Amino acid sequence: MLADTADRKSAEEAIRESEELFRLVADTAPVLIWMSDTDKLCTYFNEPWLEFTGESLESQLGNGWANGVHPEDLKRCLRVYTEAFDRRERFTMEYRLRRQDGEYRWVLDNGVPRFDQYRSFAGYIGSCIDVTERKQAEEALLSMTRRVIEAQEQERARIARELHDDIGQRVALLAINLAQLEQSPLKSFEAQNRIGELQKETCEIATDIHTLSHHLHSARLEYLGMAAVMRGFCQEFGKQTKVGINFQSQDLPSPVPPDISLCLFRVLQESLQNSAKHSGAQQVEVELWGTPDEIHLVVSDSGSGFDNEGAKPSRGLGLISMEERLRVLKGTFSIESQAKRGTKIHARVPLGSRSDSMQATG
Repeated sequence: MLADTADRKSAEEAIRESEELFRLVADTAPVLIWMSDTDKLCTYFNEPWLEFTGESLESQLGNGWANGVHPEDLKRCLRVYTEAFDRRERFTMEYRLRRQDGEYRWVLDNGVPRFDQYRSFAGYIGSCIDVTERKQAEEALLSMTRRVIEAQEQERARIARELHDDIGQRVALLAINLAQLEQSPLKSFEAQNRIGELQKETCEIATDIHTLSHHLHSARLEYLGMAAVMRGFCQEFGKQTKVGINFQSQDLPSPVPPDISLCLFRVLQESLQNSAKHSGAQQVEVELWGTPDEIHLVVSDSGSGFDNEGAKPSRGLGLISMEERLRVLKGTFSIESQAKRGTKIHARVPLGSRSDSMQATG
């Protein structure tokens, strides 16, 4: 009996010393540390957390810490925490936490489940670091990328207008003059044939200019809508490349925001051009659909495909441009491809938050 009592006291002393050591390390670590019990309620916050928030330990325990989370982030924050907790999984999330001076700062929170010596679930432990400067740098980069894309589109529009309004009209006038000359009786048979050839070439140039103008800047997006313009582009592109393009669309919001329409139209253009140039496929499937939260565009073919991992270092400017356009709108972009198994490009753009900017202060 005395031996059991001594062993128990020794174990309790070891646990107490371990807890004291943990608290000493946690209170001197340059991160914000929290712990929760099996009921999801928080039971511990280290000194850096309390210094950061300017709150007492008592005010933060349980769900009190949530009062410092930015109202716009709170619902998402609790959802990520609860879902990971129920699955006993690690989680990583970013949210804004109010600092003691009232400024909301972006923190990166990593949580992991913890277990006791008997491998029984004991709750969670997490650590947070301030990533506001990184978020601000990312937002500055996004803003610069957005301005570059806007400048590109303005230049595309200017060139398209020049092609259509000036060069296109001059070539059309030349075609008319050639037609009138072709009908004149004062010419030889050889001259008549030559004029006919020139007239045909001129009409082809005019058509190419019109097509180029449309590709550079599709004004029809503004008044016909994204689905109609994409369908028309697929038909025109299919005729030019002798590729069958099956276009399907459904459940799109009306109207689709102009920035999303333009972004996804550019993704479609680049995807079809890449497919026609590299895949050798005779059939391409294009799917465009909406959900309450997102718009999806999928372009897939059954062509030659490629090694997706091996091709990443040498990705062309077209793919990079697509990714940058989608990133500006907080969208995502993925490519699935295998050699001789075809390629699938999937773009997603969220609705509602496409032009939100990061606010570190609130």
